[in-house]
Amino acid sequence: MFGYVRYDLPNLRIKDFMLYKALYCGLCKSIGASCGQRARLSLTYDVTFLSALLHNMTGTDICVERQNCFEHTIRKRPIAAVDALTMELGALNTVLTYYKLADDITDGSGGRVKRAWFKKGYKRAKKQYPALVSRIETFVREQAAVEKKRSPSPDEAAEPTAALMKDLCAHFMKEATTPAAEELFYAVGKWVYLIDALDDYEKDLKKKRYNPFVLSYGAASRAELMEKNGQEIAFLFDTLFYSMREGLAGVKFHFNRDLTDNVILRGIPLETARVMKGEPRKETSVDLAKIRS
Repeated sequence: MFGYVRYDLPNLRIKDFMLYKALYCGLCKSIGASCGQRARLSLTYDVTFLSALLHNMTGTDICVERQNCFEHTIRKRPIAAVDALTMELGALNTVLTYYKLADDITDGSGGRVKRAWFKKGYKRAKKQYPALVSRIETFVREQAAVEKKRSPSPDEAAEPTAALMKDLCAHFMKEATTPAAEELFYAVGKWVYLIDALDDYEKDLKKKRYNPFVLSYGAASRAELMEKNGQEIAFLFDTLFYSMREGLAGVKFHFNRDLTDNVILRGIPLETARVMKGEPRKETSVDLAKIRS
C-alpha cells in the first residue's frame, strides 16, 4: 500500500523539489528520533507527502538546515529539522510499515524477518503515541473484517483506509480540522487502497488473495479487466479526483501550496493512468531514493 503518492517531476519547480528532498530526509531523521535507527528503513513517499501537507495546513513552519546524516557524513545537505509533527509522522510511518508486513505474512508473502526488524520501533511508537497507534489498530481490525467477509465492493474494501486517513486528519489538525480537509484525506485514503488493489490484480488473482476488483469483475488478467471494464473503473477514480479537488479548494494553506498541488492534481492522476495501462513504474535518475548523496 506504499509508494503510490508521488509528484509529477517535469512540472515540479526546483524550489519545491528541493523542499520535498529536505522533507524526505527530515522525515528519515524523525523516524530515527522517535522509533530508532532500524525503523528509518521504512521511510516512504506517502508519509513525506503527509508531512508537506500537514505542515502547510497546520501552519507549522519548516526549518531547513544544512546537516549531516548517517549516509552523508562528510557533505552536509539541506534537511528539514525534526519537530513534534515529523516525530509523530515518523511513528506513523513505522507503525504502518509494521502492519503492512504483518498483512504480508497473513497473505503468505513472507515478511517475518522484516517485521521482526521493525518490532522495537513499533513498540517505541506505541509507547510514545498510544492514541495514534490505537487509531491504526482500529483500522487494521476493520480492514481484516472486510477482507474476511470477502466483500466484492471496491468502495467497501477501501472504506477502512479512507476512514483512517480522515481520522488522521482530525488527529493531527485537532481543532483546526475542517470538513474540506477531512474530505481531502478521505479521498486520498480511498485512492491509495484502490490503486494498490488494481496494481496487484494479477498477483492477487494468481495467489488467490483478497482483491475486490478480482471478486467484482473476475477477469482473467488486468488487460482483460481494463478492456471490458476500463470505463467503469476510470469513473471510480474520476470521482475520487473530484473529491480531492473539492477538498483541496476548501482547505486553508498557510504557505506556498505548489508542492502539494503538484502531487494531488498531477502526480496522483498520472500514477493512476500508469497503473490502469499496466505500465511499470519508471524511476528517473533524479528519483529521491537515488539522490540522497
